[in-house]
Amino acid sequence: MSYFQEYNIKLNLILLVVLLSFQTACSQKQAKQSHISNISIDNDKPIIVGAERTHEYINILKSQSIAIVANPSSLIKGKHLVDSLLSLKIDIKKVMSPEHGFRGNVGAGEHIKDGKDQRTGLAIVSLYGSHKKPTKEDLKDIDILIFDLQDVGTRFYTYLSTLNLCMEACAENNVHLLLLDRPNPNGYYVDGPILQKKYKSFVGLNPIPIVHGMTLGELALMINGEYWLKDSLQCDLQVIKVDNYNHIMSYNLPIRPSPNLPNNIAINLYPSLCLFEGTVISIGRGTENPFQLFGYPSFKNYDTTFTPKPIAHAAPHPKLEGKECKGYNLGYYNNDTAKSKASIQLNWLIDAYNQTDNKETFFTSFFSKLAGTDKLQKQIEAGLSEEEIKQSWKKDLTEFKRTRKKYLLYKDFE
Repeated sequence: MSYFQEYNIKLNLILLVVLLSFQTACSQKQAKQSHISNISIDNDKPIIVGAERTHEYINILKSQSIAIVANPSSLIKGKHLVDSLLSLKIDIKKVMSPEHGFRGNVGAGEHIKDGKDQRTGLAIVSLYGSHKKPTKEDLKDIDILIFDLQDVGTRFYTYLSTLNLCMEACAENNVHLLLLDRPNPNGYYVDGPILQKKYKSFVGLNPIPIVHGMTLGELALMINGEYWLKDSLQCDLQVIKVDNYNHIMSYNLPIRPSPNLPNNIAINLYPSLCLFEGTVISIGRGTENPFQLFGYPSFKNYDTTFTPKPIAHAAPHPKLEGKECKGYNLGYYNNDTAKSKASIQLNWLIDAYNQTDNKETFFTSFFSKLAGTDKLQKQIEAGLSEEEIKQSWKKDLTEFKRTRKKYLLYKDFE
């Protein structure tokens, strides 16, 4: 064999090895990507939510009767938790559905009836209909209640209240509660007034601020640890943590947590704009951009117009239906903007109040329930600035943060 023939053979072998290595690397990368449910925009490691960490809890579910509180966000790598556990021969007796329903096709505030899931044949018990707390009958012969919902980090997002009442029911009926934790997309700050006992409702049950900076797992530990359940009961609680998550990072949700929070901009704005639900102002329900704009027919200063219209499963009867509203488009409020602000934006609320002609009817009775106090309404009516109002929250927030630290499962932003 000549030198050149030997050289060509070696060169071809080298090229073949390089090509195979490249193909293997690409295949591994594609496989890895297919198993990533989410990546924090601040961290290249994959976020592994509690539900995905099946090896941490599957053994305790075997030979047990299971009920699950779930909705469309209860996913394991794109597959619903209920379907995944059924495929593993877990004995699921029933599903309990929160606001918006098990499949997420019910509008905000609409009552949900008990029924049957067409896909699995499982009985569905509504926790947003005739009762919001599981009854003794609901939990009869149930050993473990699994709770897996995607929260958005505010006191008035009702999944937190559903968790609270489920913990209470489990404590009363000796049922183990297994909480599969998920990241908080607004978990990088704490802000707002602390709920006063007088204003407890389903949009606020515990003395925490509007933005609490905690996951549902951390909040469950706080509810137990601070004895906030009825009669100071404590729930038999187990939390499956999230891997590769902390409170410093921003987090993009893989699926909308409810019909009117269609994207990350809406989720970023929710803590500020939800207060408008207790006023005459529209926040875009009945448009393609709910919780991304706000307006009212008589506004003089505005940069956009919109007309709320009925939308099935999201806004069947939107506020100011059919009326042209003049207002502001907040579509610029991306993750970077939200994180740079890291606070509730009160100036929008103050400006809307100042632009409205009939100030006596601006606020509804629902506003103080959302705010958790009647003080905020009085402060706006008295003409206080955003800075002055926030200064009044400072002492209570400092105390809350001190308590909050005891229950954190993940690295904090401070």
